[in-house]
Amino acid sequence: MTHRLYVYFFFLLSCLIALPAHADATDYTLGSGDTVHITVYDHPEMTLDARVGGTGLINYPFIGAVKIGGLTVREAENVIAKKLTDGGYIKQPDVNVIVTQYLGTQVDVLGQVNRPGMFPLQRTTTLSDALALAGGVTQLGANHVILLRREGGKTVHETIDLHKLYEDGDVALNQLVQNGDILYVPRAPQFYIYGQVQRPGQFRLERHMTVAQALSVGGGLTQQGTQRGITILRRDTAGKLQELPAKLSDLLQKDDVVYVKEALF
Repeated sequence: MTHRLYVYFFFLLSCLIALPAHADATDYTLGSGDTVHITVYDHPEMTLDARVGGTGLINYPFIGAVKIGGLTVREAENVIAKKLTDGGYIKQPDVNVIVTQYLGTQVDVLGQVNRPGMFPLQRTTTLSDALALAGGVTQLGANHVILLRREGGKTVHETIDLHKLYEDGDVALNQLVQNGDILYVPRAPQFYIYGQVQRPGQFRLERHMTVAQALSVGGGLTQQGTQRGITILRRDTAGKLQELPAKLSDLLQKDDVVYVKEALF
């Protein structure tokens, strides 16, 4: 990917541009403090506005206490419909639950974002929405975000490719965040360049970056520098540092050290 495309990518994030979610609002998990509007088709007497209590309960006409906290909106609709049917009140009820106020959901956004912290969510929120709340990914941020979520008493770990989401437009990756989710943006991989270059130092390693591109990031060669005899210092799987001859077309790896020699006259 070119440097220009990466600048555009981070511009999207920093400007808080969000993509549409791949899931609808019925996938939202209800939490304590949420306010819901419940209707049953052709039964206006069953309409109810209620706030989900601390134990996840609401009181619904005829059927009494119903636990909907911890359920998705769709699951809550099904639970209420079943209780109405089992109680002999309505045959095949068409129940509709709409969240009118979101107070039961919080998400942590951590790592390489401009405003890390915990954010209360006032509406159905996607992953890109949550990143926008945190001010977007910094220039040091990686091209992926790690989602940590509790499911069934276990912590689920998922890596979401932001390049595919934003550059390729894969909105299926833009899932709804849930209460208690943690989004962590790690630091992008780095490479180092020193020797006869204009700007030696540590830089972000872009995807499929070549030695030639690394030289460009380093400002190009000095008057004493030469493209001949460039070497890469790279650790092998055992952690031992190796010195490898490099061609301009060679791809760099994380933590590579590129050394540009002085020309011999």
